[in-house]
Amino acid sequence: MNNRKFALSMIMKFSIFALQFGFFAMVLFQYYGPRLFRRADSIGYAVTLILYAIVYVALGNLFRAFKITDYSIAETIFSQFLSFGMADLLLYGEFCMIRHNYVNLIPGILTVLCQLLAAACWALVGKRFTIAFGKPEKTLVISGADNVNEFLQKFDKIGHIFTIEKVVSADILKGDWRNEVAPYQAVIFYEVSSKKRSEVIWYCMQSRKSLYITPQLSEITMEGFGARHLIDTPMMKYEYRSERFWYNLVKRVVDILLSLTALILLSPLLLLTALAIKLEDRGPVFYKQKRCTKNGEVFEIFKFRSMIVDAEKGGKSIPCRSGDPRITRVGRVIRKLRIDEFPQIINVLKGDMSIVGPRPALWNQYDLLAERDKYGANDVRPGLTGWAQIHGRDELEIAEKAKLDGWYVEHISFGLDVKCFFGTITAVLKHDGVVEGGTGTLHDEK
Repeated sequence: MNNRKFALSMIMKFSIFALQFGFFAMVLFQYYGPRLFRRADSIGYAVTLILYAIVYVALGNLFRAFKITDYSIAETIFSQFLSFGMADLLLYGEFCMIRHNYVNLIPGILTVLCQLLAAACWALVGKRFTIAFGKPEKTLVISGADNVNEFLQKFDKIGHIFTIEKVVSADILKGDWRNEVAPYQAVIFYEVSSKKRSEVIWYCMQSRKSLYITPQLSEITMEGFGARHLIDTPMMKYEYRSERFWYNLVKRVVDILLSLTALILLSPLLLLTALAIKLEDRGPVFYKQKRCTKNGEVFEIFKFRSMIVDAEKGGKSIPCRSGDPRITRVGRVIRKLRIDEFPQIINVLKGDMSIVGPRPALWNQYDLLAERDKYGANDVRPGLTGWAQIHGRDELEIAEKAKLDGWYVEHISFGLDVKCFFGTITAVLKHDGVVEGGTGTLHDEK
């Protein structure tokens, strides 16, 4: 997706959200609210509005109600109707439960009609807006069929989305295809078998190209792809998870709230640990280490110092091993209980890291960084814990660790983040996969 197309899609999402949310807020404050909440009960209003926003956005993403560029006007209006209609119905049920009786449905019906009219106007105007100001993507078609002319003729009606600049045979995939694919923003595979296109698909994903395929029957439910239709030809488009604005926004908010809460709740333990480290040898409390965050940027990760002050003689890195004499008495305790990792909560609060994500690699751990590049795992914010940490942690070889990190990026979702979070608690309690000096170790302080 080019930057202009992404910016336009975000403008359209915000505009329809503001319209639908505004109509609901109006009927809430003008009619339902005064009959359900006390005049000073601002919490009731706030909770209701937040709940409506969450439900509407979630349903809108589920029904693809914000994809105005990719779907017809009729499909977009119907998807919007399902989204705000179900959200309105859910909140009407909430009103009835608060009142312990049925409440007047007429204002709600009038609100739905206003929202439907707003959705229709938004879809009509928005479609023309994106066509007028959007920039078609330079597109390459890779064809495995003998005759592709009939397929190409269908693109005449959607010239605002694609500019077909070149059509090549799938035979190019046998040779050096990278130079052929690199200049284009979008790639369409037409009648190309999954075996032939698999490597090129990975390349397109890493390069953030818009990616479309005409699926075989066994690929209809392929993970990460959403259904599209080109007139009468079924197609599937790869949905880049990291571009899902609401996921990234909500995840960052959750990171901030959880890290702040953790710092407050753990403050007595953090202060006692810092005091113990200082009293033992009068050295610094924290150990800082250069790590890589999203897109290869380098940051300093914080840990409680668990080794002697001169653990790195002459600046030379020496991997930590089991029974390492450089580990202090306090260090042995905090490493065993994983307390030495707690200051990384500060990195989460700063935005260097997230709660869940691939563990941040050392800035000079080129082998791991190169392996992760193959799967796009360096394109997301690293985390305190991740999918690899609940599937072996320090025991994993670099190649296997990178594959697990890539799998997480490919399937990233709130559900997967929750699974990683609670899976980490279980792994820490069982002390699974902890090996000092392992390729995936969290204890690589030198």
